[in-house]
Amino acid sequence: MPGSTVRAPWSLARSAQAAIVAAAVADVAQVWELGALRLRPLTAPASDPLYFPQIYVWAMTVAAALFLVWFAQCRRNADLISPGAVKGTVGWAVVVWLLPVFNLWAPRGLVVDVQRASSAPGAAPRRGEVLVNVWWTAWTGHTIAHFTLTGLGGVTSLPSLVAVESFQLLAAALAVVVIQRVTARQAAALGPGVPAPAPAVLPHGS
Repeated sequence: MPGSTVRAPWSLARSAQAAIVAAAVADVAQVWELGALRLRPLTAPASDPLYFPQIYVWAMTVAAALFLVWFAQCRRNADLISPGAVKGTVGWAVVVWLLPVFNLWAPRGLVVDVQRASSAPGAAPRRGEVLVNVWWTAWTGHTIAHFTLTGLGGVTSLPSLVAVESFQLLAAALAVVVIQRVTARQAAALGPGVPAPAPAVLPHGS
């Protein structure tokens, strides 16, 4: 749109952060509910239906969707701040998160690239990279532990439960910080906004 400007996606960032926190709370609630069910004696009467596992699935779905929308906008903005600094397209920046196995390592590099491309000249890129690395370690640790224990019949011991939940909560907290850091860097680089790029115009035949 002529005259439009591009700004840091603060609204998307806040929405994604809130959804991630809500999903983390729902996860703790579902673990508590499932744990309480396991502790019930076998002779106890049937309990009410479990609600928090379904709430957690919906909360995670919303959080993932909002995160991807936020990241796609940050990827677009990165091209305006540092043209050509991030490889691939905006579509690839979204799809790469959805590819099984591949999404255990590839998205981390994209987040680092977008963060670097969003930084103002003179910023310390290594500091942000350490944050992304710790977040990614926590996230992949939770993912691998969850699927490993699920394949073994689910979490059955307290130490296993604490380990999986610790990875989950740490990953959620660090995701909120990563979103804040990247968005703040784009806000510093874009200022009050920069003109949106004009859409490409196809040449007309004579």
